[in-house]
Amino acid sequence: MSITATYEISRTDRVATVAEKIALELTVGTWTELPHLEQEQLKAYRGEVVSTTHTETTSRFTIRYPLHNVTPDFSSILTTTFGKLSLDDSVRLIDLTLPETLASEFPGAKFGVQGVRELLDVHDRPLVMSIFKGIIGRDLRFLEQQLRDQLAGGIDIVKDDEILYDNPLTPSLERAKIGAAVIQEQFETTGKRSLYAITLSGPVFGLRDQALRLIEAGATALLFNVYTYGLDTLRELASDPTINVPILAHPAFAGALTSSISHSLLLGKLIRLAGADLTLFPSPYGSLATPPDEAFAIRDGSARPHWTKPILPVPSAGIHPGLIPDIIRDFGTDVVINAGGGIHGHPDGAAAGARAFRQAIEQVLGVASQTNELESALKAWSKQ
Repeated sequence: MSITATYEISRTDRVATVAEKIALELTVGTWTELPHLEQEQLKAYRGEVVSTTHTETTSRFTIRYPLHNVTPDFSSILTTTFGKLSLDDSVRLIDLTLPETLASEFPGAKFGVQGVRELLDVHDRPLVMSIFKGIIGRDLRFLEQQLRDQLAGGIDIVKDDEILYDNPLTPSLERAKIGAAVIQEQFETTGKRSLYAITLSGPVFGLRDQALRLIEAGATALLFNVYTYGLDTLRELASDPTINVPILAHPAFAGALTSSISHSLLLGKLIRLAGADLTLFPSPYGSLATPPDEAFAIRDGSARPHWTKPILPVPSAGIHPGLIPDIIRDFGTDVVINAGGGIHGHPDGAAAGARAFRQAIEQVLGVASQTNELESALKAWSKQ
């Protein structure tokens, strides 16, 4: 059994030579200088070039790495397939494929698409997520009012801003308690279920205990900045049976890696393997836009048949109600529509902003009953 990795370089007629050199350097080292007996002994550990392809501007090659070269964790796999090679800015890692024999080590999401939908009792439309904005430096009363406003408009998931770590003005445990109370009140009033994803933060060896404290306090989901903590940290959290709420993977810091590793691998396949239930990434429409082919590869990688459950893609950044037709066209209905300014910037406030998104979805799906807030939102966004 083996792991395969695909790389990209500028187009060259020497791609086979380059690939062979990399395959050796990342496994058994300099090959031709070894005695024949040593070559035979090391053959089972040698990387093997299995394919090469070209476009007009690039060359790609795939290398197979023996599974016994690694231990079953992201640290070992990424060090083996791209460790020191990542320092060469002429090479980009495009894809990794792990064999199903590693399924027990990489079980993936607890909830995935279906599990999150069941928690929310929403099965026939895109989910809508909003973000706490302007919360830094504000107190718990402000946070509670923001949460009430967003849920009043029909939001499915509210998430912390990724920079909202534990802090004296809005401590994480207090946020969890308030969130649980407001969500329960909203359910008793309207029958609608919602989730509030609180940023999981703190020293790495205390993250599990902090997650359990947050859940005990009432947290219904966790937001995790995976690339500031590491994929193996996410994997450990997601595989822990006592951490029984969905985990949203935020892409903070991932931009430091995308010049060397494809968006679709970083924010799609690896996140899914590590166990997140939702993966956030810059949409192909906003100011921090992910290239469309990469964004759609994240979409496809989130849904593609695999031993892990499919997860929800969350295209984010610069999302407003006028983009809903594009998002549903490009991502279908198994998607989370995530907005911050697009909700809070509504002329009539956050609750109206949330309703505008719900109305935009209903309009695209052909079930719209009223569009007052949507019309106001479209007028506001058309001026920007």
